[in-house]
Amino acid sequence: MLSQEASEAVWGQAMLYLPRLGAGLAVFLTFWVAGVAIRRLVHRVGEVRKIDPDVVALLANSAKIGMLLFGAISGLGTLGINVTAMVAGLGLTGIALGLALKEIISNALAGMLLLVYKPFKRNDEIAVLALRGRVLEVNLRYTLLESGAERVFIPNTLLLTNAVGVAKTPTNEGEPRAT
Repeated sequence: MLSQEASEAVWGQAMLYLPRLGAGLAVFLTFWVAGVAIRRLVHRVGEVRKIDPDVVALLANSAKIGMLLFGAISGLGTLGINVTAMVAGLGLTGIALGLALKEIISNALAGMLLLVYKPFKRNDEIAVLALRGRVLEVNLRYTLLESGAERVFIPNTLLLTNAVGVAKTPTNEGEPRAT
């Protein structure tokens, strides 16, 4: 058991640290609320300007995650933690993770390119390798096709590195396509 003096010393230190903890949480919560607000704003602007919903979702989620990361680092700095060394360490960790998560990162980058250049869109009928189906969704990791009674998840790198056939339909005929 802790002696009475040690217990009082721990309690005294906790009481001194409590305002910092509250301030750090307040900073993080402020950035969290700002992230939610920015995410909603991006969605509204995307709807008004009729931007592709997949691109809008990517931008909105990226903005929110960026605000959360910035808020976490700012909150830790408010607590008195030296974030300079942490940010430098995160840079080195980022390199190691980048090498380890090469496939995931390449799928994410391919997904971004597919969302920006739009070689096909939702409800288009596409064929890649031995797969054929109607596009239901394009996100950062994969493209979801509906082929008969099954749904097929195709990694985006396959769509970026292989020939993709897009069937002509009355809705996409005559539309310019990025190549």
